[in-house]
Parts: sequence; structure tokens; C-alpha cells
Amino acid sequence: MAILKYLRLLADSSRLRLLLLLEREELSVAELQEILATGQSRISTHLAQLKQAGLVEDRKQGKNSLYRLKDRQIADILAAAAQEIPEAAADSQALQLTLDKRRDRVRSYFDELAGKFGRNYVPGRSWKGLAETLLQLMPPLVIGDLGADEGTFSQLLAQRAQRVIAIDNSQNMVDVGSRLARENGLANLEYRLGDLEDPPIDPGSLDVAFFSQSLHHALHPGRAVAAAFRLLKPGGRIVVLDLKRHTFDQARDLYADIWLGFSEIELRSFLAEADFVNVKSWIVDREKQNPAFETILAIASRPEFPP
Repeated sequence: MAILKYLRLLADSSRLRLLLLLEREELSVAELQEILATGQSRISTHLAQLKQAGLVEDRKQGKNSLYRLKDRQIADILAAAAQEIPEAAADSQALQLTLDKRRDRVRSYFDELAGKFGRNYVPGRSWKGLAETLLQLMPPLVIGDLGADEGTFSQLLAQRAQRVIAIDNSQNMVDVGSRLARENGLANLEYRLGDLEDPPIDPGSLDVAFFSQSLHHALHPGRAVAAAFRLLKPGGRIVVLDLKRHTFDQARDLYADIWLGFSEIELRSFLAEADFVNVKSWIVDREKQNPAFETILAIASRPEFPP
């Protein structure tokens, strides 16, 4: 009877996905919800069935319960099943993101700090002062600002960078940015007309490729990220600052957005598929007013040596 019960439980792909995750790591119901994009009640029901069958067990950690695989004898079955479950690879990526968030305890601290910064007046403390200080710590690099608009950020970077190449597909933006660079004496800042998916920059010439709220304007974001890989020197880095996926559909008309942001998994997938390594991402800002946009920062490196 026990064998038949196991077979009935394992016949459900959702329960198999749960077991595959719990074989690798202890997880809470909330974490399983996020990874599997499934409602709390459904996950709790599956966990109760698996626990009753002796396949999983739980333990208390503060207010939460953490679940893990109990019966290690089914590990071989799970390994074989993973090859037949289409969602297994995406689940694995989502699990890694969840574990990264766990380890990055300092993120919570900085989220709280960011919420307080500037709330109360303190003489001499400002975001501008902080940005200028951080820019001075930056080594002189060759930077590509991909999708620069008029290039406000490019002009800040040019104060310290060896060279900045700002790319935009609008001739008006290129003209405005070029005029501002001349007026401010930024001889190391050059604006070029071009597309994110094929930027007019020599391959292997950049130390940093930067997308600042521009990737959601690309027709094919993955191709834009792959193009940035080709532009970087070995060991060079890509920096993506973009909106987290949202539902404010008016952004398509108001801001000419093609994509309504991206999930962290999507950004990490773009980077991994383009052969970047050391991929990391964070939520770095949360707006309080509707539509309450959130901003993701993702960073990765081009390998020093070809794979």
C-alpha cells in the first residue's frame, strides 16, 4: 500500500517539482510560492500530503516552518524525473535566486537605509554629494552607455572615465547630448547614433557596458545583452539598471516602453545565455507612490578566458 501511495503522490508534476526543490534545500512555504509562482493554499495542501506520506518533514524557524526532503531513498527517482519535467530548469534558477537573497542579509539593511536617506534634513548630506564621491573612487575606464538618451549619466561618468561612448537610436538625443558635452568641455564623451542590438562600438573595446533603464526599450533584450558581451574586453563587466516586471500598461504609451520591466530571473537568464559569469542582482529601489515601480540592478562579467 505504501508503494501505491508513493506512486500516486509522485504522479503529480507539481508535487515532483516540490520534492526536487526540497531535495536541494530547506524552504518555507513563502519561498516555494515565489519559486513556483503558485498559491499558498495549493502548496500547503501538497506539503501536507507529502508530509503525511513521510516524504518530507518540517522544522520551526521563528514564525516560519522550513520543509525538506525526509526520504532520501527517492533521490534517484527524482533525478530521473527532473529530466522529464519541463519546468525543472526554471525552478532551479528561481531556487538559486531565492538562496542568493537569503545570503545577502545586508540587502535588507540597505533597503531600510535607502528609505531613510534624505527623509530628514542634514546639512551637507545629499544624493548628489554621495554620487560625486563614488564617481571619484571609480578607476578610469572605457564605458559604453547603451541607450543613453541625452546622456545625463554619461556626463557624470565622463568626469572620471577614460572614455565614454553614449549610444542612442534618436538623432535628436545624440545632437542634444553632443552639444551638452561640448558646452561642458567633456572631450572624452562621444555620442553615436545606433541600435542597442548592434551598437557602433568596436568589439572587445569596453571595460563596462551599461544599460540604464534602456533594456525595456529593446525589441529583443536578449540580443542587446549578447551584443554587449561582444563589446567587452575579457574580464569586462555589464551593468543593467531596469524596472522590475510591473502591470502599469500605460507605460507603453507614456514612455514608449516595449517591455513592462523584467523579473530578476529573466535578467539573469539574458546574462547567462549570453555567456556572462558571476551574475548577481538586487532590488535597489521601491517607489512608494503608485504604480510603485521597483528597480533591479544586475551585474555580471565577461570571462577572462574563452570557455
